[in-house]
Amino acid sequence: MKTRFVLIETSHAGNVGGVARAMKVMGFDDLVLVRPRFDNVLRREETLQRSSGAQDVLKNARVVSTLEEALSGITHWCATAMTPRDFGPPTRTPREHFELLKAQEDPPSGVAFLFGSERFGMTNEDVYRCHVALSIPTNPSFGSLNLASAAQVVAYEWRLSLGGAASYLGSESVQTSGANGGGRELADGPAIAGMLAHWESSLIEIGFLDPLAPKKLMPRLQQLFNRAQLSPEEVHILRGVAKHMALKKPSKELD
Repeated sequence: MKTRFVLIETSHAGNVGGVARAMKVMGFDDLVLVRPRFDNVLRREETLQRSSGAQDVLKNARVVSTLEEALSGITHWCATAMTPRDFGPPTRTPREHFELLKAQEDPPSGVAFLFGSERFGMTNEDVYRCHVALSIPTNPSFGSLNLASAAQVVAYEWRLSLGGAASYLGSESVQTSGANGGGRELADGPAIAGMLAHWESSLIEIGFLDPLAPKKLMPRLQQLFNRAQLSPEEVHILRGVAKHMALKKPSKELD
């Protein structure tokens, strides 16, 4: 199963190196940075030092400008949030959620773990688009967890769910039901984002969505579509629906 770690607006170069090290230790190598503080963060001395031999992960890492780009080819998105939201996807521990993923009839072909900036964490907007918010159990009176440390915990739990060390040493007998990307094809991040943008435009066009007072309509639709686990064909159908909604909008009556 494709596994990707996504760092959003990371401000400390050392943490990028630390995450690369945490990933390599657990056998993962797909790292994407969204709008990091330093354009050259993958080549900074502090990054290289903290990676402690994981320079190959840094060499293959990509820097992109949008979260949609970071989720290309990925069909399941996990936010990381220490504080549960009163709205949005369900909040679960990593181990709890990974057990649910293994039991799915149509497991995702790619999973991304999203980490926000060190100071502010993930924005509500980014959390809302995810399928789940992973929360690592910590001391209630001291829940401050370093970014690289959080990535290490998530990487360990995910590797454990995939079957442990043997799952990246060539043993097929320990793979989970979703480890080979089985099941029907699911739409990836950019496809879902494009469809939602299309629906938002059409809902505004027909007067169902007030852009000045949107409330949480679009995040609720995001969660609905996430639960539906849409295929590319279904995304195409829903975009066709959005297109015809706008074409059939009621005309204003003449005075």
